[in-house]
Amino acid sequence: MGIVVAIDGPSGAGKSSTAKAIAIRAGWDYLDTGALYRAVTWLALEYKCEEAFSIIQAIKDHPIKFIADPTSPNVFAGQTQITHAIRGTSVTENVSRISAMPEIRRELLNLQHRIIDAAERGIVVEGRDIGTVVAPEAGLKIYLTADLDARAVRRESEIEDKSVDVKQSLDNRDAIDSTRAVSPLVMAADAVEVDSTYLDLDETIERIWELLKKRNLLGLPIVAIIGRPNVGKSTLINRFLGRREAIVEDTPGVTRDRVQYECEWGGRRFIIMDTGGWEAKPDGIAVQVSAGSEIAMQEADVLCFVVDAQVGALDEDDTLVQHLRKAKKPTILIGNKVDGEREETEAHGLWSLGLGEPRFVSALHGRGSGDLLDHIVNVLPEVGRAQNQDGYRKVALIGRPNVGKSSLFNAIAGESLSIVDDAAGTTRDPVDSLLSFGGSTWRFIDTAGLKKRANQDSGTDYYASLRTATALERCEVAVVVLDASEPITEQDLRVITMVEEAGKAMVIVMNKWDLVDEDRRNQLDREIDRHLDQVEWAQRVNIAAKSGWHRDRLAPALRTALDSWERRVPTAKLNSFLGALIGATPPPVRGGKQPKVYYATQAGIAPPKFVVFSSGWIEASYRRFIERRLREEFKFPGTPVQVAVRVKERDKE
Repeated sequence: MGIVVAIDGPSGAGKSSTAKAIAIRAGWDYLDTGALYRAVTWLALEYKCEEAFSIIQAIKDHPIKFIADPTSPNVFAGQTQITHAIRGTSVTENVSRISAMPEIRRELLNLQHRIIDAAERGIVVEGRDIGTVVAPEAGLKIYLTADLDARAVRRESEIEDKSVDVKQSLDNRDAIDSTRAVSPLVMAADAVEVDSTYLDLDETIERIWELLKKRNLLGLPIVAIIGRPNVGKSTLINRFLGRREAIVEDTPGVTRDRVQYECEWGGRRFIIMDTGGWEAKPDGIAVQVSAGSEIAMQEADVLCFVVDAQVGALDEDDTLVQHLRKAKKPTILIGNKVDGEREETEAHGLWSLGLGEPRFVSALHGRGSGDLLDHIVNVLPEVGRAQNQDGYRKVALIGRPNVGKSSLFNAIAGESLSIVDDAAGTTRDPVDSLLSFGGSTWRFIDTAGLKKRANQDSGTDYYASLRTATALERCEVAVVVLDASEPITEQDLRVITMVEEAGKAMVIVMNKWDLVDEDRRNQLDREIDRHLDQVEWAQRVNIAAKSGWHRDRLAPALRTALDSWERRVPTAKLNSFLGALIGATPPPVRGGKQPKVYYATQAGIAPPKFVVFSSGWIEASYRRFIERRLREEFKFPGTPVQVAVRVKERDKE
């Protein structure tokens, strides 16, 4: 099973159009659970079934089948296609009643799970209980909503019967769906609410796509390095990685298995797959090695065909080219061992292979490798085949030694860890822990690596800082643990600054609160006013980790911080706010001129980034003023907000 995206929300919010568009763009399957309930309702009406047992018998006699192709999601009852029939008025009027029956919901839940499990790369599922009941472990949960008037207008444009009071019908449907005893329409605790009242379909799609990208749920593209033995494939991979990972020897055929490495270039991450040398007429172990290369062609998104330019194209290469063409994947021809201009001139004979322009490199010396990586990144697909992301929100517990991080970790975990996940055994990816608390599963990163060591040496602070930076790089929200019973130290403030500069969501935990008396509380209030005024946006949670006191307050604080971290303000609302702000408090005069502010846009999320376009430079103090007012207007608790200014000259008439 691949990535699951759950989209819930009331009728008329645009779930079906949005879900289908996301599935088409990603190349994933699509499931409209509402269509299944409509199909059951159609069966009940068609065969005049009123009781749950007779409806279930009708389902067994005429099995419901849903074609999960987003371009043509058809529904069948037995051999009868009912895709259009289930949209009729009589079905619409009865579907809430039928779908409220617990026996019907149990029957269809099994069908929904079978459809989801059959999706190899990914599936977008939409309905009213997907994030809470059908797929509670979905990688991304969206609650798509809009106000009643906007939904009524959209639904009226879809139906042919204009005599129906659409607004009243939707209102009734909302009431039934939200109050039914089994699987009511509610927003999952870890879902992202997307209000589409002021968004068109394209904007709604982009909002969800942005979340998928930011959470790395689109999968990493796989680039397979393929070629005959001893053409320098492993050397080239080491050049891409910037380190010696792949084993390299002068002897041909050292690499036998398909080995994957994660690579990053120009801000784009992807998987490099090293393969054994392909031979046209293999024997012995070479048979399996060559077969592995052919499997790599099927698994990869992009194929890089490496040829030894000093040897030139051989008959075997022509045979491999035929296999590459059958794969119908983007293919890059690489001429390796081109150490200078003379070799490059001789290597132009590789055009004869018919794979387009050869890219010349010297894997050993690095000549041309940067240009080659630029080209590879340009042809990478938006969605990759390496679907290795799980969708759990990533949390890092950080802080100076002996503030109680381990105690807090144990308090969150309870008696024992719910799940322990062994990541790859590298220093960059230590063992992560999956913990269930507050109704969700969270991935805690590098928690153990930040414990205080018994025998500290002079380098401990350096390595603790290094591990903190690594944990910050991988996490989405940082829990900064402070010892409330002791004065806030410079090291505490350095950790907080690291989180802010990394642009991560943040929750500050005041631990050991059971040791804080009234005098210490007054002193702590003064320290917070003096030291933490720059991060007053960060939520603070008072906890006694050893006893578990108030640990339940941490999960809501994490959700609030992550919600703010991924929040996007509609452009119309943003500029309406900015216009009123500038009108009331214009930017200060600079050099005898007052800069004019034209408009603003939100350039990104995680954290929220705003760009203000003006006729001249705006003072840093006024930028901080804009940030403060943005927070007051749109509420961004728990996340840094970045405001940048771009000077834009007025177009000449």
